[in-house]
Amino acid sequence: MKTGIKKVKLHVKKNDSVVVISGNDKGKAGKILKVFPLKSRVIVEGVNIRKRHMRPTQGQPQGTIIEREFPIHASNVKKS
Repeated sequence: MKTGIKKVKLHVKKNDSVVVISGNDKGKAGKILKVFPLKSRVIVEGVNIRKRHMRPTQGQPQGTIIEREFPIHASNVKKS
């Protein structure tokens, strides 16, 4: 009996050096940090930076705003 899990192959993998070819970060280069094959998305170092608000904790009673990379579609990057 099949489990229903489909295998997806992307043209890039973790630790590849890539260049963004479309979108707001077009022309930026970086290394792939993480790959999400089922969603066809990748996280590239220094690309698609977004701000996230973190709620207050014991260590940070004021709370903080952190910047981190968010996924972009794999079709928007090419190997360099």
